[in-house]
Amino acid sequence: MPQKYINGLLMKSYNCIQLSLVGCAFLLMMSCSQKKKLADPLEAGWKGEAVCTVEKEDEAIRVLRCTFPPGVGHEKHFHPKHFGYTVKGSKFRITDASGTKEVDVPTGSDFYNEKIEWHEVLNIGSDTAVFLIMESK
Repeated sequence: MPQKYINGLLMKSYNCIQLSLVGCAFLLMMSCSQKKKLADPLEAGWKGEAVCTVEKEDEAIRVLRCTFPPGVGHEKHFHPKHFGYTVKGSKFRITDASGTKEVDVPTGSDFYNEKIEWHEVLNIGSDTAVFLIMESK
Protein backbone atom coordinates (compact mmCIF):
# COMPACT_ATOMS: atom_id res chain seq x y z
CA MET A 1 0.00 0.00 0.00
CA PRO A 2 1.27 3.47 -0.77
CA GLN A 3 2.38 5.54 2.21
CA LYS A 4 -0.01 8.36 1.24
CA TYR A 5 -3.01 5.96 1.49
CA ILE A 6 -1.87 4.68 4.91
CA ASN A 7 -1.35 8.24 6.19
CA GLY A 8 -4.88 9.12 5.01
CA LEU A 9 -6.39 6.15 6.87
CA LEU A 10 -4.44 7.01 10.02
CA MET A 11 -5.61 10.63 9.82
CA LYS A 12 -9.26 9.56 9.40
CA SER A 13 -8.96 7.19 12.37
CA TYR A 14 -7.35 9.92 14.47
CA ASN A 15 -10.13 12.40 13.57
CA CYS A 16 -12.78 9.78 14.37
CA ILE A 17 -11.22 9.12 17.79
CA GLN A 18 -11.02 12.86 18.51
CA LEU A 19 -14.67 13.33 17.57
CA SER A 20 -15.69 10.41 19.77
CA LEU A 21 -13.77 11.82 22.75
CA VAL A 22 -15.31 15.26 22.28
CA GLY A 23 -18.77 13.67 22.09
CA CYS A 24 -18.19 11.64 25.26
CA ALA A 25 -16.90 14.71 27.11
CA PHE A 26 -19.97 16.69 26.03
CA LEU A 27 -22.36 13.96 27.20
CA LEU A 28 -20.54 13.69 30.52
CA MET A 29 -20.72 17.46 31.05
CA MET A 30 -24.42 17.51 30.21
CA SER A 31 -25.23 14.66 32.57
CA CYS A 32 -23.33 16.35 35.41
CA SER A 33 -24.85 19.77 34.81
CA GLN A 34 -28.36 18.34 34.66
CA LYS A 35 -28.02 16.49 37.95
CA LYS A 36 -31.12 17.38 39.92
CA LYS A 37 -30.56 19.36 43.11
CA LEU A 38 -32.02 17.63 46.14
CA ALA A 39 -34.93 19.58 47.63
CA ASP A 40 -34.93 21.05 51.11
CA PRO A 41 -37.92 20.32 53.41
CA LEU A 42 -39.95 23.31 52.17
CA GLU A 43 -39.36 22.53 48.47
CA ALA A 44 -40.11 18.84 48.83
CA GLY A 45 -43.74 17.88 48.89
CA TRP A 46 -45.92 14.87 48.21
CA LYS A 47 -47.19 14.13 44.70
CA GLY A 48 -46.86 17.77 43.69
CA GLU A 49 -48.52 19.18 46.81
CA ALA A 50 -46.75 21.12 49.57
CA VAL A 51 -46.65 19.51 53.02
CA CYS A 52 -44.71 22.27 54.81
CA THR A 53 -45.42 25.97 55.30
CA VAL A 54 -43.20 28.71 56.69
CA GLU A 55 -44.34 29.78 60.17
CA LYS A 56 -41.49 32.26 60.69
CA GLU A 57 -38.38 33.27 58.80
CA ASP A 58 -35.79 35.94 59.46
CA GLU A 59 -32.02 36.31 59.18
CA ALA A 60 -31.43 33.88 62.07
CA ILE A 61 -34.05 31.11 61.83
CA ARG A 62 -36.65 29.41 59.64
CA VAL A 63 -39.57 27.57 61.27
CA LEU A 64 -41.60 25.13 59.17
CA ARG A 65 -44.90 23.47 60.01
CA CYS A 66 -45.13 20.14 58.19
CA THR A 67 -48.44 18.26 58.12
CA PHE A 68 -48.87 14.63 57.05
CA PRO A 69 -52.36 13.10 56.89
CA PRO A 70 -52.46 9.28 56.79
CA GLY A 71 -51.02 8.02 53.50
CA VAL A 72 -49.15 11.26 52.83
CA GLY A 73 -45.37 11.53 52.95
CA HIS A 74 -42.46 13.79 52.20
CA GLU A 75 -40.56 13.03 49.02
CA LYS A 76 -36.77 12.65 49.06
CA HIS A 77 -35.11 15.74 50.56
CA PHE A 78 -32.26 16.87 52.79
CA HIS A 79 -32.19 18.78 56.08
CA PRO A 80 -29.60 21.26 57.30
CA LYS A 81 -28.96 21.38 61.06
CA HIS A 82 -32.37 21.49 62.76
CA PHE A 83 -34.46 20.91 65.85
CA GLY A 84 -37.91 19.36 65.51
CA TYR A 85 -40.94 19.14 67.75
CA THR A 86 -43.84 16.73 67.22
CA VAL A 87 -47.12 18.62 67.68
CA LYS A 88 -49.13 15.50 66.75
CA GLY A 89 -47.52 12.11 66.25
CA SER A 90 -48.21 9.05 64.08
CA LYS A 91 -46.42 6.02 62.65
CA PHE A 92 -43.94 6.57 59.80
CA ARG A 93 -41.98 4.59 57.27
CA ILE A 94 -38.62 6.33 56.88
CA THR A 95 -36.11 5.52 54.14
CA ASP A 96 -32.57 6.89 54.13
CA ALA A 97 -29.06 5.76 53.20
CA SER A 98 -29.11 3.12 55.97
CA GLY A 99 -32.35 1.48 54.77
CA THR A 100 -36.05 1.55 55.61
CA LYS A 101 -37.59 1.43 59.07
CA GLU A 102 -40.99 1.96 60.63
CA VAL A 103 -41.17 4.16 63.71
CA ASP A 104 -43.87 5.42 66.04
CA VAL A 105 -43.33 9.15 66.57
CA PRO A 106 -45.21 10.15 69.73
CA THR A 107 -46.88 13.51 70.27
CA GLY A 108 -44.61 15.81 72.27
CA SER A 109 -41.36 14.15 71.18
CA ASP A 110 -38.47 16.22 69.90
CA PHE A 111 -35.35 15.56 67.84
CA TYR A 112 -32.14 17.26 66.78
CA ASN A 113 -29.89 16.52 63.80
CA GLU A 114 -26.67 18.18 62.68
CA LYS A 115 -27.89 17.40 59.15
CA ILE A 116 -29.64 14.71 57.16
CA GLU A 117 -28.07 13.95 53.79
CA TRP A 118 -31.41 12.66 52.49
CA HIS A 119 -34.51 10.80 53.55
CA GLU A 120 -38.10 10.27 52.54
CA VAL A 121 -41.01 9.53 54.84
CA LEU A 122 -44.56 8.20 54.63
CA ASN A 123 -47.25 8.45 57.30
CA ILE A 124 -48.45 4.85 57.64
CA GLY A 125 -50.42 5.55 60.79
CA SER A 126 -54.07 6.47 61.25
CA ASP A 127 -53.53 10.00 62.61
CA THR A 128 -52.54 13.24 60.89
CA ALA A 129 -49.02 14.12 62.07
CA VAL A 130 -47.77 17.70 62.53
CA PHE A 131 -44.15 18.76 63.10
CA LEU A 132 -42.42 22.07 63.73
CA ILE A 133 -38.94 22.12 62.19
CA MET A 134 -36.57 24.90 63.31
CA GLU A 135 -33.49 25.57 61.18
CA SER A 136 -30.80 28.05 62.18
CA LYS A 137 -29.26 30.07 59.38
